[in-house]
Amino acid sequence: MARFVLYMEFKNEDDRLRARPAHREHLQALFDQGRLITAGPWADDKGAMHVYEVADEAELREILDDDPYTAVDAYDIALLKEWTPILP
Repeated sequence: MARFVLYMEFKNEDDRLRARPAHREHLQALFDQGRLITAGPWADDKGAMHVYEVADEAELREILDDDPYTAVDAYDIALLKEWTPILP
């Protein structure tokens, strides 16, 4: 398994806010499956950071393809990088 950090920058605010409940349900399901470690928006709500634990980047890309935010073009990926934590 590999850990990835995703930093997204929000856009298309009206569409994003309409999709937010479904997006959060999607995140909750991933968390329940153990594939999402943590997630949340920046304090200014201009973007968010997620930490995933997945087999590889291809699996993460599939997760992002299924995200309701992707369907409404609600974000740009500012950073998507494999991460090696040294503490839990």
